[in-house]
This record gives sequence, C-alpha cells and structure tokens, in this order.
Amino acid sequence: MSWKRAYREGLKSGIPIGMGYLPVSFTFGFLAVSGGLPVWVAVMISLTNLTSAGQFAGTNLILAGSGYFEVALTTFVINIRYMLMSLSLSQKLERTTGTLERLVLAFGITDETFVVSSLHEGQLKAPFMFGLMTMPILGWNLGTLLGGSISALLPQALQNAMGIALYAMFIALIIPAARKSVAVLWVIGAAVAVTCILKYIPVFGFISSGFRVILATIAASALGARLFPSDEYGEEKEDGQETAAAPEITEEGGSFE
Repeated sequence: MSWKRAYREGLKSGIPIGMGYLPVSFTFGFLAVSGGLPVWVAVMISLTNLTSAGQFAGTNLILAGSGYFEVALTTFVINIRYMLMSLSLSQKLERTTGTLERLVLAFGITDETFVVSSLHEGQLKAPFMFGLMTMPILGWNLGTLLGGSISALLPQALQNAMGIALYAMFIALIIPAARKSVAVLWVIGAAVAVTCILKYIPVFGFISSGFRVILATIAASALGARLFPSDEYGEEKEDGQETAAAPEITEEGGSFE
C-alpha cells in the first residue's frame, strides 16, 4: 500500500472522530476564555495536549491559581492511560517505523483513535496513523478556537450561565456507562465519596482541589481494581470468583480440555 493511499484511509477513518470532537472542544474553548484565558492560550493548550479530561482539569486548576507541580501531577494522573495505549499500539506498528515517527504517533493517541487503531486489521502503518490523527487534531483545535472566539463576544452573565455545560458534559459521559456496568457505578460513587470527605471534613482542609482530584482518582481506581478485577481476556469477575482457564494449545493445533 502506497504512502498516499494509507494516509487517505486513515484520514477517512478519522473524519467521524474529528466531527465528534468539535462540540466538546467548543465547550472547552468557551469555558477557558470565560474563565479569563486569552483565546490563543486556549488554542495552544488544545494544540499541545489533545485530551479532554486532562485539559478541563488542568485549566480549572490554572484558573484557580494552582501551582505548576499541582497542575502537572493532576494531568499526569488523568492522562497516564495514554501511555498504556501507546505501548499497546506499538506492538501493532510496522517494525520499520522509526523512533521519531513513534513519538509523533504517541502524541495523537486518544481514546477514540486508540479504538479505531486497535480494530484495524493487520499491522499499523505510520501513514495510516498520521491520517487518522489529522482530523481529530483539526477538529479539536477548530472547536477550541470557535468556542473561545464566541465566548469573547458574549455578555458576562451569559458566559457564567454557560458554565454548567462542563458538568452536563461529564454527566452525559458517565451516566450511560454507569447504567451498563456496576463496576463503573461503584468507581464513580467512590470518587464522589472521597472528594466529599477531603473537601468537607475540616481535618483535610489543607488539601488543595488539585490534589483532591488526584487522591479521588487513585482511590476510586484502586477500589475498582480490587472489587472488579478483569482476567487477561478483559472479562470482569467478582471478588473471589474464579474464571475459567484458557485452553492450552498443543503443537498439533488442538487443545486440552
């Protein structure tokens, strides 16, 4: 497959992702500029991060006056999953893919591009991945620019009222998943409980909002991993419940029961 053909194939696969990123990044740009950041700063954040949850959390900390270390640590904890995604996809890349190309491709890994790449048949070629990244990057930054530009034109009262869009977005993300999975519901409940404890119990008053996010994320993830572990095939199992062992493959191609 030629470079251009592989790139066009990836570009085509990335169009729906780019279109889906527009409304989310529009909200980010709107809220960032409404909070006091210049439009170009909001666009620069999107251009250098390409992550929704990390950007929202990091930008909220910036607007709250948090320190550099707190912002860096919070975004690191939230975005650490992308390191695992990149390691996973690196096993599917052609062996001839260079280090520089791998670094660039790792930057473009998001939840959606990871899924599309994982489901792609055969080895992943660098041109395909570059094409897959193009539309999400353009959509994410275009939405940020549009949201930030419109925010600068709206009255302050309307800007404040639109602040609820962030919470509505997160609710829209977690409610469907919580309805389908008890594990997700437990993790969400644990995160909310830890956050409330750290915020409203006076003895924890010295903990800043950024570190509350970090502690709640770690505690909820640990609880979910303990109560709802998954076997190597990705199937959830209850605590203490054994899963069926995978069949052992013999040299002749059969299996032992």
